[in-house]
Amino acid sequence: MADNKAILKVGDKEIELPILSGTAGHDVIDIRSLGANGYFTYDPGFMATGSCESSITYIDGAKGILLHRGYSIEELARDADYIEVVYMLLHDKTPNTEEYRDFKDTITRHTLVHDQVNNFFRGFRRDAHPMAMLCGTVGAMASFYHDDLNIHDPEQRLRSAYRLVAKMPTLVAMCYKYNIGQPFVYPTNKLSYAENFLNMMFSVPAEDYKITPAVAKAVDRIFILHADHEQNASTSTVRLAGSSGANPYACIAAGVASLWGPAHGGANEACLNMLEEIGTVDRIPEFIARAKDKDDPFRLMGFGHRVYKNFDPRATVMRESCHEVLAELNIDDPLLNVAMELERIALSDPYFAEKKLFPNVDFYSGIILKAIGIPTNMFTCIFALARTVGWVSHWHEMLSQPGQKIGRPRQLYTGEAQRPYTKIEK
Repeated sequence: MADNKAILKVGDKEIELPILSGTAGHDVIDIRSLGANGYFTYDPGFMATGSCESSITYIDGAKGILLHRGYSIEELARDADYIEVVYMLLHDKTPNTEEYRDFKDTITRHTLVHDQVNNFFRGFRRDAHPMAMLCGTVGAMASFYHDDLNIHDPEQRLRSAYRLVAKMPTLVAMCYKYNIGQPFVYPTNKLSYAENFLNMMFSVPAEDYKITPAVAKAVDRIFILHADHEQNASTSTVRLAGSSGANPYACIAAGVASLWGPAHGGANEACLNMLEEIGTVDRIPEFIARAKDKDDPFRLMGFGHRVYKNFDPRATVMRESCHEVLAELNIDDPLLNVAMELERIALSDPYFAEKKLFPNVDFYSGIILKAIGIPTNMFTCIFALARTVGWVSHWHEMLSQPGQKIGRPRQLYTGEAQRPYTKIEK
């Protein structure tokens, strides 16, 4: 923490505000005393507001840096698996061999959901959106663990975190199976986290499902690359819900609901919809020209990023997996051909380089999910599956910090000033 202060001058009045420093990133001006002086700040979208103190994830968008607990996302995606990253995010350290084995065993043995969860699905329409079902079933899990919801007990918080990470793939796969009218597939303990998810998604009775190593590796990487992303909309939603003392399942259900928005978790789905709109390779020049026309409402989805101003570090690794999967599966799909040609143009056209319109992680993850047979309406569910560990890590961290208060943003009121009420009969 820095000792220097900022001076805010309002008319003849001067207000001293402490300047705080973290281990990396911008210094922040502590404005908590402003209210006592008769002022609030105004920052729609929280573009320049630090809402909390956290040691989980750090992003430097200008330099293309993403760190989880100090480790670069590129190293984690190449050298770790998702279970290691989950342990690290929750426990603030990498596991040794014994810790990894025990933790993996704990997660594996919590993947099965209560049999009565099946009854919740039977209440949904067959064509219900998977995210609608996921919101409902995640929130409903609190009804099965009501005797283990003391949020002030660190051990109970961690047990809840483990359950959520373990059961989310099962719930997501159940959403898919219910949509297509196939029976639910139970978890298989001998499989890895990613393999188990793929098996629950695609295996059917009386038929062996072969899990391709390149696909399992790519899915594991998708989970790692989406595990956390600092104070984004859904994470902030989880923290805000958690600040009220809500149980962890309600908080994660709130995160799922926030992620459902097309401006947040629906980006890779929007990318596939764009590829379908383009349709064929020969139409790409037309859409490139439209993207360059500032008066045309068409925008290239899956290119550029609000946070990363030069390149998305997650996309670098995801690109490798994308090309590995396409080579392994040898799929002849017009949309995938469009995607690869669009990528080639984006990486060679000076216009894209000048505008920093690089392919981002959503572009590549969307292509991978499409290639392995996952429908676009399931994309955001898989994002939620991966991000669950980030949500519960922030929730657990927040409740571990002393002096936490319920979140209560303020506003700039622009409605009517007080006025008299006239009775309706007059």
